[in-house]
Amino acid sequence: MALWDNPDVELLYDINGLAKDAPTWADRIMEYVGEYGIAVGLVLLALWAWWGVTRRRESRDEALSGFAGLVWAPLAALVALAVNIPIRGFVERPRPFVDHKGVEVLVQGKTDFSFVSDHATLTMAIAVGIFMVQRKPGLVAIALAVLEGFCRVYMGVHYPTDVVGGLALGTAVALLLAPVAMWALTPVVRAVAGNARIETLLWAGAGLGAAAPVAAGDQPAARHGGGRARRTSDRDLAA
Repeated sequence: MALWDNPDVELLYDINGLAKDAPTWADRIMEYVGEYGIAVGLVLLALWAWWGVTRRRESRDEALSGFAGLVWAPLAALVALAVNIPIRGFVERPRPFVDHKGVEVLVQGKTDFSFVSDHATLTMAIAVGIFMVQRKPGLVAIALAVLEGFCRVYMGVHYPTDVVGGLALGTAVALLLAPVAMWALTPVVRAVAGNARIETLLWAGAGLGAAAPVAAGDQPAARHGGGRARRTSDRDLAA
């Protein structure tokens, strides 16, 4: 099949060609970002979401549901990676540099199958999990997951459809299994939060210490003004 008859391969060469034209230092940055940097960014965004959850003083149950959602985010990534194992074994698609010798490979040692991308799957599952807890950090996380997919193609280790499949798989697992996960995790988080030391850790981001958020009806009237309105726009989508 001619190159121009296969949009997947054509796009691979277009994106990976940027690595050939870029200076060495730029390729090293992309390599680091694609292998480790996005993961570090997602951890920071999860902490941002954690801080946002601790600010929800008007509803303890809502905050605990948010914590359960943050627990689900990495678990969703693990489940998605487990689902990907039989998919890769069934499709058995070689890495792009195996069939296309002109591909610039920035990371060596990739000998497993290409479809679907583990990195894209993992990052999108975590990103969607964060989004279901807090919208703003979640949107940034989703953007990082898409950047992860771009990096994998840029690095020459995946076809574009590999990362599209990974992004779709991570999204599907995080969303479709969320109701069951929240049903199972929320009581566990609520029970664990009863421990005084863990309670202090959970609410440390808001400076509440062991004092958990009080019910909405116990809040001073001033708390139901503009401050609450601002928080409402960024509430837990899973609650």
